[in-house]
Amino acid sequence: METIIGIKGKDFVMLAADSTHPHSIMVLKDDENKIHKISDSLLIAAIGDAGDTVQFVEYISKNILLYKMRNGYELSPKSAAYFTRKNLADYLRTRYAYQVWLLVAGYDKKEGPQLTFIDYLSNTLSVKHGAHGYGGMFCGSIFDKYHHDNLTQEEAYEIMRKCAREIQKRLIISQPKFHVQIVDANGVKRLEDITTENLKD
Repeated sequence: METIIGIKGKDFVMLAADSTHPHSIMVLKDDENKIHKISDSLLIAAIGDAGDTVQFVEYISKNILLYKMRNGYELSPKSAAYFTRKNLADYLRTRYAYQVWLLVAGYDKKEGPQLTFIDYLSNTLSVKHGAHGYGGMFCGSIFDKYHHDNLTQEEAYEIMRKCAREIQKRLIISQPKFHVQIVDANGVKRLEDITTENLKD
């Protein structure tokens, strides 16, 4: 009952995530932040079991920070994604498997923007756009129609708005607000939330 969306542009990656915290048939919170800043050039959006997402993302975040302290440099976004994937796969083979779905977004000075799709079975793929959750089912056709390799930040934000509008229109579960963040050569920046109210503009 949650949604995260990612889009890679020519020099950035943009992530959006709904802000609801559902449990069974109830909404417990409406201001949940599902996009986590791991470093100045890395973001992870996560959904799934509430305890698993918090614990797993914190575990990955602290280990990436530890790597930087030991080696004097950060993992690249691609390396961070595969480090995340390996840990998720290792736990999958124990009694303590994490039920998390992830989008790993980052910017590397040499390789440029990176967006990696990871599911709870540790399937990993570098993508130009992707989504997890029920809301993601309504985004595929929008990505196909509007995404292109030279996408600007304004165009990407408008695609996010189109996805949010379609989700709010067609999904039976209410997701009235989406947090949006971007990572590029200048670091991480939070953009204006996409809400039911500003989608009317």
